[in-house]
Amino acid sequence: MNLNPELPIYFSPLHRLQWEEAQQKYVILYPEGMVELNQSSAEILKLCDGTRTFLPLVAELETLFATSNLANDVAAFLNVALENGWIIQR
Repeated sequence: MNLNPELPIYFSPLHRLQWEEAQQKYVILYPEGMVELNQSSAEILKLCDGTRTFLPLVAELETLFATSNLANDVAAFLNVALENGWIIQR
């Protein structure tokens, strides 16, 4: 399954993204367990609210991190997130 750059990206309603004070990081919670996220992964997923397609999401991240050329790395992560069911597109 590959990300469609023209469709909005949503965080899955079957998962929950939250800050875990004990780990001092964001995690994805789901019935089978938990996934710990690094800062960049968490920032990407926080933007997956259904209001952005791929390119606007990348543009916002490049502004947030004051850098450029993030598209390939973001696409790679989002494809993993899509395969794992953390995000959906519709």
